[in-house]
Amino acid sequence: MKFFVFLVVLVILGLLEKPINKLLGVEKKKISETPGKKVDRWGRGIILAVFLCALPFVIDADVYVMKWFLIFYFIILFGFQLVLEWKYLRTSKQYVTTFIFLLFGVITMYNIEYLF
Repeated sequence: MKFFVFLVVLVILGLLEKPINKLLGVEKKKISETPGKKVDRWGRGIILAVFLCALPFVIDADVYVMKWFLIFYFIILFGFQLVLEWKYLRTSKQYVTTFIFLLFGVITMYNIEYLF
C-alpha cells in the first residue's frame, strides 16, 4: 500500500508539469543545449559523489536524520538545477516550474510520515 501511495504521488507530479508550464507560459528547453552543459554535468556529478560518500553515515542513523538528509539532498540538487535554469534558460522561465516542484517536493518529504 505504501508503494502504491508513493507511485500515485510521482504520477501526480508528472501530470502536473504540463498544466503548470502551460499556465505560466513556460517553454521547455534543455540545459544540455546551452553553454551550461559542462557545468550541469560536473555539478550533478559532484553532488552525487558527496551524497554517496555521506550515505553510509546516515543509513545507520535515526529515521529523522535520514529524512532530513534526503530533504537536504533534494534541495541541493533542485537548487542547483534552478540556478542553472535561471542563468542559462532565463527567457524560457523554466526555473519557475523547477522552483514550484522544489517547494512541493520539500513539503511532501517533510510530511512523508503522514502519507504512509
